[in-house]
Amino acid sequence: MVDRMQYSENNPRHHTAKLKQMLTDVVNHAREDAHKISDPKAQALFETTAEVLIGLRKAFEDFEQKKEEAWKKAS
Repeated sequence: MVDRMQYSENNPRHHTAKLKQMLTDVVNHAREDAHKISDPKAQALFETTAEVLIGLRKAFEDFEQKKEEAWKKAS
């Protein structure tokens, strides 16, 4: 994981690093909780939550790496 402290606070990477870590923490928490409960619908909800957040985390990674056309600078 990128250390957000290596970027100034006005740099988006400073904030994307923090948000990616927060998303990872919630993904892990949701998956851990899914194993603690017995209601299949609640388990599905928690697992769906984790999957959606993984997709959002991927969007942050794509932004940082400028992988998508939308994140590339206009020439």
